Amino acid sequence: MTFIRSMMFVPGNRQNMIDKSANAGADALVYDLEDSVPVTAKSEARAMVAAAVTKFDAAKAALYVRTNKGSHIYDFEDLLAVVQPGVSGIFVAKAEGPEDIELLSRLVSEVEDRKGLPVGALRFVVALETARAVELAFPIAAHPRVQTLVMSAAKDADVARNLGFIWTPSGLETVYARSRAIIACRAAGKRFPIGGLWQDVHDLEGLRRAALFNRQLGFRGEICLHPSNVPVINEVYSLSATERAYYEGLIAAFRAAEAEGRASVAYEGEHIDIAHVTTAQQILGDFAPSTGKS
Repeated sequence: MTFIRSMMFVPGNRQNMIDKSANAGADALVYDLEDSVPVTAKSEARAMVAAAVTKFDAAKAALYVRTNKGSHIYDFEDLLAVVQPGVSGIFVAKAEGPEDIELLSRLVSEVEDRKGLPVGALRFVVALETARAVELAFPIAAHPRVQTLVMSAAKDADVARNLGFIWTPSGLETVYARSRAIIACRAAGKRFPIGGLWQDVHDLEGLRRAALFNRQLGFRGEICLHPSNVPVINEVYSLSATERAYYEGLIAAFRAAEAEGRASVAYEGEHIDIAHVTTAQQILGDFAPSTGKS
């Protein structure tokens, strides 16, 4: 999976928002058929999103669609409509465990096969929204169709209800759950876990503080709801010039020491060795400039 800093949701029944969303600067968009669409508008939204996918400019962002989940399976009508060229993947809602991911994978495989698309090509971004999903984060992340996990710690939303936490701006009450998602992704070889969600979309300083803490935990991007949030998130999840210079300088200092037959060196007052160089190289790689397309 390519590094995605910002993943912006767009209501699937709002044509004006769909039309504007590609220019928001987000690395990825999620056309939403689920919670942001009223029950009475589901069919209309499905048709609208299916049509929008055919016209989407893939050079601007990666495109995902969040489909609905019924009482027993994921909505097959949604999948029939949106699984088509131009879609990078499905943003998976309400998964309880790896069995849901396998079921959805089989449904998507059926659609891919019917449409003559490469079976297995479409990828999943899975939101952990229940206590069971958080508990089973690793087997979910390990499924071959899963690109990454999303752990959203939004106020009074699905995760808060299912985990029972009381939201605070500092977010300490969800550090454990968020860390579980990060560890599961890393253990499954998925390097770019996604966090969020800052709901007060006009409080950009609050968003910045929350995003900086998420990056500190190990997330590599955030989901968001409003175009105004995208530049803040993109900045937080990009290396600053100072950070880039530090890591490049660290590598150069070590290589110079290595050329002199040493396996360690003092750099800006700290001991560094090959482990620090490996970390620096990975950070520079992880935060390489990217459009986020998969």
